[in-house]
Amino acid sequence: MSSDHGGQHGAGSAALALGALGVVYGDIGTSPLYAFREAFEHQDLAVTHTTALGVASLAFWALLIVISVKYLALVMRADNHGEGGILALTALVLPRGRGTSVALVGMLGVFGTSLLLGEGLITPAISVLSAVEGFEVASSAFDRFVIPLAIVILVALFVVQRRGTAAMGAVFGPVMLVWFAVLGVLGAASVVDHPAVLGAVNPVNIVHLFAEEPRKAFLALGSIFLVVTGGEALYADMGHFGRRPIAISWYTVVLPGLLLSYFGQAALLLGEPEAVHSPFYELAPEWAVTPLAVLATMASIVASQALISGAFSLTVQAVQLDFLPRVRILHTSGAHQGQVYVPLVNWVLMVGCIGLVLGFQSSSNLAAAYGIAASSTMAITSVLLFFVARNRWRWSVAKAAAVATPLFLVDVGFVSANIPKVPDGGWFPLVVAVGLLVQMATWRQGRALVAAAIRRGERAVADVLDEHRGSVQRVPGTAVFLFKDEGKAPPALVNNLRHNHVLHETTLILSVVTTETPRVALADRVTTQQIEPFVHQVVMRFGFMEEPNVPAAMKLLDIPGVDLDYEDVTYFVGREQVYSEDDIPGMLPALEKLYMVLHRGADTASRFFNLPADRVFEVGAVVEI
Repeated sequence: MSSDHGGQHGAGSAALALGALGVVYGDIGTSPLYAFREAFEHQDLAVTHTTALGVASLAFWALLIVISVKYLALVMRADNHGEGGILALTALVLPRGRGTSVALVGMLGVFGTSLLLGEGLITPAISVLSAVEGFEVASSAFDRFVIPLAIVILVALFVVQRRGTAAMGAVFGPVMLVWFAVLGVLGAASVVDHPAVLGAVNPVNIVHLFAEEPRKAFLALGSIFLVVTGGEALYADMGHFGRRPIAISWYTVVLPGLLLSYFGQAALLLGEPEAVHSPFYELAPEWAVTPLAVLATMASIVASQALISGAFSLTVQAVQLDFLPRVRILHTSGAHQGQVYVPLVNWVLMVGCIGLVLGFQSSSNLAAAYGIAASSTMAITSVLLFFVARNRWRWSVAKAAAVATPLFLVDVGFVSANIPKVPDGGWFPLVVAVGLLVQMATWRQGRALVAAAIRRGERAVADVLDEHRGSVQRVPGTAVFLFKDEGKAPPALVNNLRHNHVLHETTLILSVVTTETPRVALADRVTTQQIEPFVHQVVMRFGFMEEPNVPAAMKLLDIPGVDLDYEDVTYFVGREQVYSEDDIPGMLPALEKLYMVLHRGADTASRFFNLPADRVFEVGAVVEI
């Protein structure tokens, strides 16, 4: 019996490990297409025995320190009830206190999220471009088709997002398994020809590289960092696969394939320095270049899909945590809650990626813009890790600093080496990130001001009901009034009593709360409290990664003495019209206008909470801030 159980557990881990290959490792798996080349070409670093082994050694130790040690051994221990990602990590820090320092740490996490989204625009563009450029290696006749083909692939990729990832996901894992196997085979064949390249595991080669070419070696760090881009995906997708399957995939398939590819490219350069223009494709025999380009294109689509899905998930988390306005979110799978589609984000990403392809024209030019935001995000993750170690794991300051500081210094080294990229295109993800940060901070502050303005006129539900007790008529049916502040009378209820003079036989005041945990158990989803006979306060709790489906949660209600007909419920939703005659205290006029634009563009509460359109009444309210 135990044997069968163990076999099932092993089979489940193997399936999850295969799935992780297709979702988690797409970005880092396509780095061999351009990372090694850029370390030499972008810095005009001469190909010598010392530089080839030094760059290979940098790649080796970057993968071990950043991925194996930092993320797999440490960061992935900082799970938020099984979920990962920089926003989940930030949520772990925030509940432990309030004040300026906590707010700054929280904003740091939000900035890290913005950086991820900014850098994420580049991933599909550089992955697809670098793969399609392989056809140029096969034949110069493909030269004029590279840009159009890359755009066609990107457009097709974004158009099919509406269908969800389930259908494509079935082939993601096997495609990447083949991809990493090909990386390993091609790299191993080259290593066999020049086995001396295995000496690159010795970090002394890095010392020799910096001694021979100190300035260029330092700048090459900005390109070598490309071997670990996608590292955040390990943590972000932990909730989908679990730490163990992700680690199994890394140590059995991904790490061997990547190391063999980078060592193979270094070995190739030892014998053929002129191959530096395209060392990845030069590893393959001439007849295999075209099939390899086709496989690389498929792998780049997988890498792009992983990024796009991640952008959707990050947006949902940011909306739920009230860092972004409500946007239309579609769930593409009834079985997997995390599979979502955000139309606005999808089309913005598509336009951005196509613009990058047209603007930069080649993966080499794009590589100049790639890395600065991702390395900054990783540095922020190291800072947040320190606070989690102190606040959650109860480590001493000395122990937390001893672990986090070396990792932070490694990140700072990569950030510093990427700073020279800023004039050549690195400014783009930074501008996007700063723009998103301003938008998030403005929305957060504006929402707080609106909430404060509403609270100034708030009254307890019981007081409002007492005031209208003799002047209202009971009507049959159930009314649900949505309002965030528990125990207070919703403006929609106040206006309904004042103008219509009616109160439903069963009246529920519903407060929807987003928790600082990813998910909430069904047993804890709904709580009720009677205010007076047939008037109840209901609180619904959803995690920041859950769909706030109010009608579905309504079916969990069990109120003694109340027989609810869930198909005959009328939902009353307030819709605030926000205005300000004077400048808002504490908010710049430009940010005030930005908040007004964001407020007008926000999705309706009825659609966000999945309310049935034919049973929703929107009651307007004017809010002056």
